Amino acid sequence: MSHLEIAMATLIQTFDKYASSEGKRNTLNKAEVKTMMEKEPPGLLKAAKNPDDMDKMLKGLDCNGDAEVDFKEFVLLTNSGEHTGAQRPEQQHKKPLC
Repeated sequence: MSHLEIAMATLIQTFDKYASSEGKRNTLNKAEVKTMMEKEPPGLLKAAKNPDDMDKMLKGLDCNGDAEVDFKEFVLLTNSGEHTGAQRPEQQHKKPLC
């Protein structure tokens, strides 16, 4: 597998791991997003510690307004680097993800 294929498979596996813990298997609810952020990259944990920040982040990710994060919205989070500190300098302070 190429590096890109491995990265894509990891994204899918990570999403599926947390999406399958409660409710719908194709979306992450607020509790699932919080759990993921507590267990995945340490930069995500910082956002999960403050409930207000968590709510703001979830609203920013929830492009379709259904109070859940689907795979497309999840990929926006991972691609943005916004909550991981992994942004390039030219990406910082850009518009919301959606």
